[in-house]
Amino acid sequence: MQDPGVLSRIGELVDQDKQLRTSDGRSPPVKQDVERLEISIELDQCWDLLNQRRALREFGSDPGQARIRDEDTVEHYEQ
Repeated sequence: MQDPGVLSRIGELVDQDKQLRTSDGRSPPVKQDVERLEISIELDQCWDLLNQRRALREFGSDPGQARIRDEDTVEHYEQ
């Protein structure tokens, strides 16, 4: 996925998260929590992919080598 595609997906996920936060209880709270967790994980994966692509490009490597990392990897980064 190219940078614009990753950024577009990030925007979509942020919009989905906003909709869930303002859904006025249309879905059961547990379902909303699960959906928000899934969105959060995918957002972390997208940001990680974008950061990988930028780092590869900055150091003269092919950004196409960047790969989406698994949930366990991106969820356990030190902040």
